[in-house]
Amino acid sequence: MSISEAGKRRDGSEAFSHLNRSIESIRSELGVDPVSIDAIKDPTVYDLEREKIFGRCWLKVATNWEIPEKGDYKVKELAVADASVLIVRGKDGKVRAFHNVCTHRGNKVVPTNDFETFGNARANVLSCRFHGWVFGTDGALRSVPLEDHFGSLDKSCLGLKEISCDTWQGFIYINFADEPEQSLDEYLGDFGNLFAGYPYHEATTAFRYSTVLECNWKVALYAFSEGYHVPTIHAGSLPGFRGIEHSEFKLIGPHASSTIYGLGMETAESTAKFAGLLHSDEHHGPRRDFLPPGINPTERSDFQFELPNIFPNFIIHLASGCGYPGMAYFTHQFWPLDHGRTLWEGINYFRPARNAAERVAQLHVNAIHRNAWLEDTATMEDTFTGIRSGAINEMQLMDQEFLIRHAARTHSEYLNA
Repeated sequence: MSISEAGKRRDGSEAFSHLNRSIESIRSELGVDPVSIDAIKDPTVYDLEREKIFGRCWLKVATNWEIPEKGDYKVKELAVADASVLIVRGKDGKVRAFHNVCTHRGNKVVPTNDFETFGNARANVLSCRFHGWVFGTDGALRSVPLEDHFGSLDKSCLGLKEISCDTWQGFIYINFADEPEQSLDEYLGDFGNLFAGYPYHEATTAFRYSTVLECNWKVALYAFSEGYHVPTIHAGSLPGFRGIEHSEFKLIGPHASSTIYGLGMETAESTAKFAGLLHSDEHHGPRRDFLPPGINPTERSDFQFELPNIFPNFIIHLASGCGYPGMAYFTHQFWPLDHGRTLWEGINYFRPARNAAERVAQLHVNAIHRNAWLEDTATMEDTFTGIRSGAINEMQLMDQEFLIRHAARTHSEYLNA
């Protein structure tokens, strides 16, 4: 995408200006009363979530740049759906999703021993190691050993079971419903339109982190959905940080976002050196013209990032090298393993380094950010323990925590649908 094209898109921000709302408007819609924590504390809610949220909503499971070549695949283990999901780029270049289940006896076609596995299907076929049934990357059953020994076998009906799959801006989504109630475009609606056009695909250098947290998935989601905690929990990794400003609030269907501005911070000499190398470079530095229209419309220099929360469990931080030097964006995702265990995944995305100095600078900036995530995740298990104790029965939420208030309301609406 050229600079001129980005500028034209920014010039169209008026078309999205109505989506930015004041805190007074948000208070009027969402209220200011405390929010119940029953949906976090009650273990019986989990089965409802599996059925009415994770069984119905569109879920991000991969990206185009993770499986760029024909035959490339990713297997995603999703305990919340009792599913092993095979996402594969077919011989025709199309991305499809299937249950990673052989239609002979139910064995996994691609064996896995982790939450996600990557590989390439040689000759665009996958063979089940149990009895050697062979499937194409289009899901079709290609061959069966000793086929003539089956009394009746219709291979045309025994392909891999397909899962609804679609792509938004290079992010690959699936929907477990037999017939999704909405297309992915309909599900994202104006939210998807607003955040389209950002060059997500250019940031292919990814630093990936994950851990299993002994807490409910909403505790983890909520912890990354507000900036109120930054001056306190990040006093170690971000010394002297004087807080942030949430403004330009957006509520769009089940999804929500806010623009985050920084109020200043101290920077260690080493960090300033490495971050400065990226920050001053045209390739890695701040590119406010790349931001979607309507984001930071007044071009404030203290812009940190935009915080799109895509229901139910995916957060994107659009930084564009502004608040985080050299970093294009980063993401969080929260996968329930059961009522009280959550797989958290965090990924920092950079544009590829062109030399060793840029690579070292990226490693340093990424390490500082990783340290902040360690501080974030250190709170979540204690939060869940406190909630389960019964000492409180509601959350007291302030303005910077409006994303939590909106997510809790959306969660309730889905469970009561």
